[in-house]
Amino acid sequence: MISYIIRRVLLIIPTLIGIMVINFFIIQTAPGGPVERLIAQVRGTAVDATARITRSGGEADQATYAASKSQGENFGKYRGAQGLDPDFIKEIEKLYGFDKPPLKRFLIMMGNYARFDFGDSFFRDRSVVSLVLEKMPVSITLGLWTTLIVYLISIPLGIRKAVKDGSPFDMWTSFVVTIGYAIPGFLFAIFLIVMFAGGSYIKIFPLRGLVSEDWRNLSFLMKIGDYLWHIVLPIVSSVIGGFAGLTMFTKNSFLEEINKQYVVTARGKGLSDRKVLTGHIFRNAMLIIIAGFPSAFISALFTGTVLTEVIFSLDGLGLLGFEAAINRDYPVVFGTMYFFSLLGLVLSLAGDLMYTVIDPRIDFESREV
Repeated sequence: MISYIIRRVLLIIPTLIGIMVINFFIIQTAPGGPVERLIAQVRGTAVDATARITRSGGEADQATYAASKSQGENFGKYRGAQGLDPDFIKEIEKLYGFDKPPLKRFLIMMGNYARFDFGDSFFRDRSVVSLVLEKMPVSITLGLWTTLIVYLISIPLGIRKAVKDGSPFDMWTSFVVTIGYAIPGFLFAIFLIVMFAGGSYIKIFPLRGLVSEDWRNLSFLMKIGDYLWHIVLPIVSSVIGGFAGLTMFTKNSFLEEINKQYVVTARGKGLSDRKVLTGHIFRNAMLIIIAGFPSAFISALFTGTVLTEVIFSLDGLGLLGFEAAINRDYPVVFGTMYFFSLLGLVLSLAGDLMYTVIDPRIDFESREV
């Protein structure tokens, strides 16, 4: 097992580099960028999609602001001109590191990331690490609650559907699951806002945020109640799509085991259906489901909550990444991408190791990576 873990860890390095190479050159060649953004600000044509950018405090922000301020006397002239002063444009390129060729920028970036030095945001007075640490509790909250509730609903429901395969219970629950699978989470989130957050009908739940503004002044029990009150709609909208897929996956996994010969043999020996289910089928069928928990969590944490955070104005990693992409804040985009890719690869390895914990008969040592 040790040699298998070592091989997998070594494989993480080229995989991570490949992910960063592809995304770096795709993003670098995309239209727009921090240089174009600052030029648009100087010309007065920039549109802030999120209205969350600060212009003071950090070294990069101060330099950016000073550069634009130094052009104050020429600002009116450049507003309708074909271009800006070439020296000013070169100053902006140097500020953001675009005076170097793409390959050199990539090598410098990866060298820094190998030391977990993710640099500072272009348009905030914060380091990338501090931004991620600040936003992570919100995303972890959504990811954990969503994953746990999905598993608590889907596994019992999927087992019941497998046992009652073809029954009226299986039919009407399949109808509900199909509807849940067909409705996008973001669309269901909008529906919940319209129905229950004062959008058009009744206002039971808050429209945005994870806690109230006076949360710090509340008692301990009231803080818990206020927190749970705020996360109801975001969690429900995140669960609606996830539980459908896992329910059908659980049902199919149990149906596959139910139809195997060892189950027929166990029943032929006189064991009750309950003992066959709990003593034989459950462990084998749940192997792949439980082992997939780390990947399910990472998916809910870093991909499934992006639109939820944007719609409900939850200040988490999803909203941070969305704003960074819109505002072309490359240090935040690449830094979070590197960190999340590395975490996803590590959790993928953890998922494989869970197979051996659940079923010691599985031996990865003899397998080739």
